[in-house]
Amino acid sequence: MSVSSSARSLIPQDPAKVMVIRDVTPNITTLSVPFLRFGHIKLGGRGTLVKLQTGNVAVFSPVAFTPDVQTKVKSLGPVKYIVAPDIEHHIFVSTWAKEYPEAEVIGMEGLPEKRENDPATKGTKFAHVFSSGNKLDLKISPEFDAEFSYEYFHSHQNKELVFLHKPSRTMIEADLIFNLPATEQYSKTGVDARSGILTKLFGSIMNTRGDAIWHKRFLWYGAGGKDRAGFADSVRRINAWDYDRVIPCHGDVIETGGKAIVSKITSWYTESKH
Repeated sequence: MSVSSSARSLIPQDPAKVMVIRDVTPNITTLSVPFLRFGHIKLGGRGTLVKLQTGNVAVFSPVAFTPDVQTKVKSLGPVKYIVAPDIEHHIFVSTWAKEYPEAEVIGMEGLPEKRENDPATKGTKFAHVFSSGNKLDLKISPEFDAEFSYEYFHSHQNKELVFLHKPSRTMIEADLIFNLPATEQYSKTGVDARSGILTKLFGSIMNTRGDAIWHKRFLWYGAGGKDRAGFADSVRRINAWDYDRVIPCHGDVIETGGKAIVSKITSWYTESKH
């Protein structure tokens, strides 16, 4: 397994036993797994497979490459794109890149260097690297760009790449918003996704319920606090997208009403905040 020793403590020992593979649409499949942050906080993790109209497949935030995942991918088509959606969501990129050496790896500034500094992850070539300077001009390929819009939140602390799958009106994102608890992701573990003091505390902040005031504060004072103007520009661009579903890496899929929820949580960046 081509993952760093520090990452091994974050992922389940036997992913095949606890992974939930689900077809969200005929062309989108989610790979949902347990995931612990700091060894205690149940965030859940999720990879997403999208079959393009050309027959090629894009994988976002790849998770463990289990036999069941391999079978599912074979039923969809060849993997052409491997996307690390932020500077933290890259644990299994090497595994997938070795399995599909012809695939184009997509990431953001700083990630290739971060990976090269770790013997367990070095050596993967990135075909497309987003930066604050090229973000408005970088294109992936005609087939990819025909189906996806994308925004690089260079002002987010984790350097987020957010994608819109236009045919299904689905946003795919990593750490822009969370939708805790991670019910689906822990559904095969026999463990309550809400259990644990730290999980309950973090879950009370990183959820989409009600006015989501603590989630708003997290984005305003934390994730986007160092460059609010830049973060606001990115928010305005995704607000122009047409989407309904949101597939986050952490927490449950928002099957409908997702745009209103994202707009609510990011609203301090598009309105006067006092």
